[in-house]
Amino acid sequence: MTVTRATAPAKLNLSLQVRPKDASGLHPVRGLTQSIGWYDILTMEPADSDSLVVHGAHLPSGDENLVWKAVEALRERTGDHRWAAFRLWKRIPVAAGLAGGSSDAAAALLLYGRLIGAGRGRLDRPAASIGADVTFCLYGGLRWIHGYGEMLGSPIGASNGFWVVVAVPPFPLETRRIYEVWDLLGGPEGPRAAGHDLPPGIRGHGPLSNDLYPAAVWAAPVLDDWRAELVDRWDRPVLMSGSGPALFGFFANQEEATEALALVPVEARSTFAAETLDHGARVIDDRGARGPRRPCSWQ
Repeated sequence: MTVTRATAPAKLNLSLQVRPKDASGLHPVRGLTQSIGWYDILTMEPADSDSLVVHGAHLPSGDENLVWKAVEALRERTGDHRWAAFRLWKRIPVAAGLAGGSSDAAAALLLYGRLIGAGRGRLDRPAASIGADVTFCLYGGLRWIHGYGEMLGSPIGASNGFWVVVAVPPFPLETRRIYEVWDLLGGPEGPRAAGHDLPPGIRGHGPLSNDLYPAAVWAAPVLDDWRAELVDRWDRPVLMSGSGPALFGFFANQEEATEALALVPVEARSTFAAETLDHGARVIDDRGARGPRRPCSWQ
């Protein structure tokens, strides 16, 4: 049997502005969003029955997993119900604001779509039906998002040219709860980063901020201690991705990022350095997921 595999890269919200709930009961958002080179890996092969094995995390393998939600959404739209066996290797930390589950769903759409002959153009509607982040994770790169997160702007040029270091404090945050707290607090704005604190390629899109940060700190006050410690150790602004608690900073190249990685407190639940990507989930060949390095400095 032929085994195919796909990379499912993490997503960073470089900036996230939130609006009060509208008539739908959801919060419209506008954000600058970036794919980064830290991946889950999903493999698939034709089988005599459906199965999913998860490595590296304690996650459900049944219908509630976003991999199966993606497969079922595509089956319903195409009427093709061929069985498949999936294996998922998790590296993206869960409940961290990095869209790991949504990226896994995007990878599943690509793999199962290839199995049944459904091209990328037939994946957009299923992606939007699964969750707000899945469409972005399908296309990726550096883009503004709108609506409830499912509407994508055009790619913003070449997003390469800087690295990020991500540090996830040792506690999860629930997205629904953070939005509820944001409402209770009256819709506050988050701390900002702008000007020379940002890589040159994104300065024109600043200032960057995350409106959910005050709500996340209210829910987990120690988060602000983590951010302050990283600001002190890295000597640069530190932002939060999504509903948190993942924190990140910008670095000019791999060498700087590696040095910063060593300064993250050992209590972190997960920490890694990654370059920026110009794509989302992607079917890959045996040569692997990594692309060429592009170290670069800015002034």
